[in-house]
Amino acid sequence: MRALVVGASGGLGAAFVAKLVSDPRYTQVIVWSRSTVVASGEKIVAHSIDLRDESTIEAAAASLDEVDLAIIATGLLHDRHLKPEKSWQSLTPSAMIRAFEINTIGPALVAKHVLPHLPRDRRAVFAALSARVGSISDNRLGGWHSYRASKAALNQLIRCFGVELALKRPLAVCIGLHPGTVDTDLSKPYQGGVPGDKLFTPELSALHLLNVLEGLTPSQSGRVYDWAGVEIQA
Repeated sequence: MRALVVGASGGLGAAFVAKLVSDPRYTQVIVWSRSTVVASGEKIVAHSIDLRDESTIEAAAASLDEVDLAIIATGLLHDRHLKPEKSWQSLTPSAMIRAFEINTIGPALVAKHVLPHLPRDRRAVFAALSARVGSISDNRLGGWHSYRASKAALNQLIRCFGVELALKRPLAVCIGLHPGTVDTDLSKPYQGGVPGDKLFTPELSALHLLNVLEGLTPSQSGRVYDWAGVEIQA
């Protein structure tokens, strides 16, 4: 089997790569990242992509054979240009565009070029990291406008892809994953109120999520699940 990890140089992405490389069922682990991927080994095939540049995604996908598992492990909550908004007064077009480029449009373009490489004759999984805060029905606190909206849009796309996959590849599963709070750069400024037993290492989070993916069936395609395998409502 072959696996693909997008965002392989990030904390959680690198943990996925390590877990998949150590799994004897996978003969090849393809890693896509914007920055240099430090992982190496016989199983690994690396490509450089930029989620904001479709041509780089298309070029990397051109070398793909069939992929049994694809995981998009990317996400943007903050950087030097983007901070989670506490009020509508903080909204700016540039920040919203930045959030949607990485959290919504980039994963959609990956899906566009990767979903055709899922096998037709056996089970396959396409998964993207989402977030509980992307749930509209679960939003009771407000704030984080751009991040919430970009993840909610991603969840809708996952639903759309799941519907289409059911027609074209009925054995495939398209899923969104909420990893919980993971000790990575994305969450570091916001870990203060997180109980110690709910702050996961990337390695533990990757293990949780891979276990969830193992148990999913095509009937669950198009939905979002958390690290414990509990469905998150839209």
